[in-house]
Amino acid sequence: MSEQPRLRLGSIAPDFEADTTIGPIKFHEWLGDSWGILFSHPGDFTPVCTTELGEVARRSPDFESRGVKVIGISANDLADHHKWVADINEYGAKFGPTDVQFPIIADPDRKISTLYDMLDALDATNRDAKGLPFTVRTVFVIDPKKIIRLTVSYPASTGRNFDEIIRVIDSLQLGDKHRITTPVNWKKGDDVIVHPSVTNEEAKTLFPDFTVHMPYLRTTPLNIHV
Repeated sequence: MSEQPRLRLGSIAPDFEADTTIGPIKFHEWLGDSWGILFSHPGDFTPVCTTELGEVARRSPDFESRGVKVIGISANDLADHHKWVADINEYGAKFGPTDVQFPIIADPDRKISTLYDMLDALDATNRDAKGLPFTVRTVFVIDPKKIIRLTVSYPASTGRNFDEIIRVIDSLQLGDKHRITTPVNWKKGDDVIVHPSVTNEEAKTLFPDFTVHMPYLRTTPLNIHV
């Protein structure tokens, strides 16, 4: 049996069929022409994950405005998922209106978690009653061509920063639309970097306000040209 190829930036996100809290889906078909975020959870009824899913639900307008679909996955069945969603909404209401509408994949047999290499197989303490490893807290950002553009894995003890995930999506989407990259600590509205493939002559047309700091480092305000 051949080894599952390792998923890297630039890999095509594997397609799959799954049962979710909104019904059965075919992943690529569900994504359509949208960007997507697939994010995994070690298990239902866990404290850190409960806070994360509530935050994603409250940030749904931010994802929708960027054309991003979000989908969670946890190594439990649908019955547990539906019960857990009620807890998430109840706890999340302490921080603002919380209504989990995005799908959560049921993956009790870890088939999809294995496909995406989201299992914490080395941590012997991170296993359920049957001895199966739990998923680690992994994020995949996938573009409309089904290409993986970002992967990040967090330890089970640390909640994700969705401000950072949205920041990266903003950078990726602008970079796809314009010939730019983004500097350290960049946030939407800040100056960006002119892509090295752009000549100075091209930059005069594309980015008339660009500044040369080094021959290889040129910045420009982009918000006035978007």
